[in-house]
Formats: sequence, C-alpha cells, structure tokens
Amino acid sequence: MGLGGCIVLIAVGAILAFATDWHLAGVNVPLVGFILMIVGLIGTVTFTSIARRRRVVVPPSATVVEEERHHHRHHGDGYTDGYGI
Repeated sequence: MGLGGCIVLIAVGAILAFATDWHLAGVNVPLVGFILMIVGLIGTVTFTSIARRRRVVVPPSATVVEEERHHHRHHGDGYTDGYGI
C-alpha cells in the first residue's frame, strides 16, 4: 500500500468517525473509522521510514575524469598506423 492509500484510509476513517450518524446493527461505525485512521497512520509512518532508507545520497566526486578519444583519420595515403605497414 502506498502513501496515497494510507491517506485515503485516514480520510475514510475520519469521515466514518466524525461525519456520519449511521447506525448499523452489530457494527460500531465510529470505531471502524478510528481503526481505519490508526491503520492509515501506521502505514504512513512505515512508508515514510522505508522511503527515507531507500534514498541514497551520492556525494559529488572531487575529480572529473574525461576519456580522451583518438580518432584515426584516413588521409588517403594508405598509412593509418604511422609505420607504413
């Protein structure tokens, strides 16, 4: 479950706990709302702690090494290696 799912659980739980006056036989709707909010909070804390551990900070390197590439061009004389072979 991602961070969005945790936030949805918190929102639905708050709606059930504070904004409804439903009475269902055998179901305590405000208690279900509080349980959903608690599960959402636990998920949010877990997700953020895992995301914090996954973040890898790479320090900038002090030296930059550029590879020098030599391009051998054919000058039309038939000698490309410098030795005439």
